[in-house]
Amino acid sequence: MNCFSLYKAILLCLFIILNCNTSFSQIVDFDSEKPYKKVFEATDNFGASYLEVLENNYTSATVDSVKFSMLNDLAYYTHTRNLFKAMHFTKEGLKETRRKKNLLWEGRFQITQGALFLRMEKLDSAEIVLNEALTKVHKKDLPLLKTQLGYVYERRGLLEKAADYALETKAIGEEIGDKWAMATAYSDLSNLFWKQSKSEIGLEYGLKSLAIFEERGLNDLDYDFTLYVVGNNYLSLKKYDKALHYLNHSIAIGERYGFYNNLSDGYILLAELHSNLNEFDEALKAAMNALKYAELLHNNFLVMRSWMAIGKIQNLNGDFVLAIESLENCIKIATSDFGDAYFLSKAYNELGKANAAIFQYEEAYKAFEKYDTFKSAVFTAEADHRTSQLRTEYEVTQKNDTIENQESQLKRQRSQQLFITIIAALLLLLLILGYIAFSNNRKRNKLLLKQNEEKAFLLKEIHHRVKNNLEIISSLLSLQSAQIEDQNVLNAMEESQHRVQSMSMIHQKLYMGENLAAIEMKGYFGNLADYILNAFGAEDKIKVDVAMENFELDVDIAIPIGLIVNELITNSLKYAFPNNKTGCISVSLEEKGTILQLNVTDNGIGMSDNCKPNGTGFGSQLIQLLTKQLDGKMVLNTKKGTSVSIKFQYKKAA
Repeated sequence: MNCFSLYKAILLCLFIILNCNTSFSQIVDFDSEKPYKKVFEATDNFGASYLEVLENNYTSATVDSVKFSMLNDLAYYTHTRNLFKAMHFTKEGLKETRRKKNLLWEGRFQITQGALFLRMEKLDSAEIVLNEALTKVHKKDLPLLKTQLGYVYERRGLLEKAADYALETKAIGEEIGDKWAMATAYSDLSNLFWKQSKSEIGLEYGLKSLAIFEERGLNDLDYDFTLYVVGNNYLSLKKYDKALHYLNHSIAIGERYGFYNNLSDGYILLAELHSNLNEFDEALKAAMNALKYAELLHNNFLVMRSWMAIGKIQNLNGDFVLAIESLENCIKIATSDFGDAYFLSKAYNELGKANAAIFQYEEAYKAFEKYDTFKSAVFTAEADHRTSQLRTEYEVTQKNDTIENQESQLKRQRSQQLFITIIAALLLLLLILGYIAFSNNRKRNKLLLKQNEEKAFLLKEIHHRVKNNLEIISSLLSLQSAQIEDQNVLNAMEESQHRVQSMSMIHQKLYMGENLAAIEMKGYFGNLADYILNAFGAEDKIKVDVAMENFELDVDIAIPIGLIVNELITNSLKYAFPNNKTGCISVSLEEKGTILQLNVTDNGIGMSDNCKPNGTGFGSQLIQLLTKQLDGKMVLNTKKGTSVSIKFQYKKAA
C-alpha cells in the first residue's frame, strides 16, 4: 500500500469513529433525564446508525426499564429490515425480563414477538403470545396489542373479527387520548373495506387516518403504510393520478427510513398501477423491486405477493408459460401456515387464467376451483354484514352528534326564554296587581301556544328522522345490490328499495308540509311517479298522468295506498310496454261519499285471461294484502291495456 492510500484509509477510519461518536451523543445520553431518544417520538432520525447505536449501547444501561425499552425498540424496528435478527433481540428481551421477573416488560416483549410471529406466517403462535401479554401490560400498550391481534384475524380471512379489534383500538385511543391508536384503527378499517371491495368507504377511513397522523407530524412506519392503503383504494377506484401521488409519497418515506416491508407493499401496488396503464416494463421493474425488499426482509408473505405481481404482469403481457412458473412459485411459498385466503384466491385466479390461455383446461379448472374456495372464505356474509354495519354506525354517529348539538342549543334557548318569561311575569305581577287574572290567562295562552309549536316542531323532527332512517335503509339496499350478481335477487332488492322510497316520500311531505297528520295525494303521486320513471330510465317513453283534484289523506291510509300505486306503476313499466314501446299511465283517487276509489290504468299490451304471471308474484301478493288491510275490493280489467280499480271505505278523522 502506498503512502497516499494509507493516508486515505486513516482519514476514513477517523471519519467513521467521529461519526459514530456523534450519532451516539445525539441518540444516547445516560446522564440526562431522558437516557435515549425514542425513534418517532423524540426523533425521526431512523437511519442505519440508529439501530446500531441501540444495539451497541443497550447493555450499558444501568436502569432496567431503560435497558428493556432500548432493547424492545431495537427488536421492534429491526423487523422493518430483518425479521430473524429482530426475533433474536426479542428472545434476548424475554430472557432478561423473565430473569428479572418483570411482568410488564415481559408482556411488551411478547407484543413485539407476536408482531414478528405474524410476519413469519406463524399466526397461531402470534395469537397465543399476544393473548398472554393481555394481562401483563398497561392500558397504553393495548392499542398496539389489539392492532396485532386484528392483523392475525385479517390474515386468516376473518375480516369481521379484524374489524372488531380495530374498533377496540379506536375506543381505547379515544379514552386515553392516543392519536396513533385512533389513526391506526381508521387505517386498518380502510384496508378491511378495500378487501371487501368497498373502496369508496375505505378511502373515507384512510383519509381520516392520514389527517390524524399528520396532526402528530411524524413520518413513522404506520403513517407510511396508511399512504399505501389510501393509494390502494384510489387504484381500486381507477383514480390513477391520485393513487400514484400517495404511492410515491409512501415509497419515498420507505426509502428514506429503510422500511423494507412498506417498500415491498408499495412496489407491488405500483406494479399493479403500471399494469393497468399497460406500462408492462415499468410494472415488471416495480415488481422486481418488491421482491428484492421482501427477500431482504425474509418475509414470505411479501415474497409470495411479489411473485404473484410478477405472474400477473406476465399474464397481461401474454407470457403465459412464464406466468405459470411465477404463480406456482408464489403458491409454493404460501405454506399451510400462510393463512391469507384473500391473496391466495388472487394467486389461483391468475394461475387459472394463465393455464386457460394455453389450453391447459384441466389445470385451469383446478386453479379456479381453489380460487372459488379461498374467495368464499373471505367474502362471507358475516364479513359483508359487519362492514356494512360499520358504515351505518359511522353515518348514524355523525347524524346523532349533529342532532345532539341541535338539541343542546334548543335546551339553552328554552332555559333563557323561561328565565325571561318568569322575570317578566314577576315584574308584571308587582306593577299591575289589578290585572292578575288577565295576566294569568295571557300566560296560560302563551304557554299553550308555545307547547303547540314545540309539539309541531317535534312531530316534524320525528317525520324527518323517519325519512332519514328510511333513506339509510334504501342506501343499505343499494350497497348490498352492488355485491349481487344474480339478476332475480338484484331485481328483488331494487323493488324493495322502491317500496322503501315510496314510504320515505310520505314522511318527507309530512315534515315539509303545514298539515302534520295528512298527505296531499296528487303531489305525492306525481313525485312517486317521477321517481319510478327515473329508476327505470323511462322518462322519455312513458307519461304518467295524475288525473285528480288536490286531495288530503290521513298518513295511516296514505302509506298503504302509496305502496299499492308503487307496485302498479312498477308492473306497468315492467310488463305493459315491451320493446321500448311508448305509452301512458293514468292515476287517480277520488272520494264518493264514504267510498274512496283508486284507479291506475295503462294503455299497454294488457294480458290474456290464461296468461301466466311474470316475475315472482310478490308485488301482486303485496297489492292484495294491502287492499285487504284497507278493507277494499279490487277490480282488474285487461281488455284494453290494464286497468286496476280499488274501492274501500273511508272514515274521515273527526
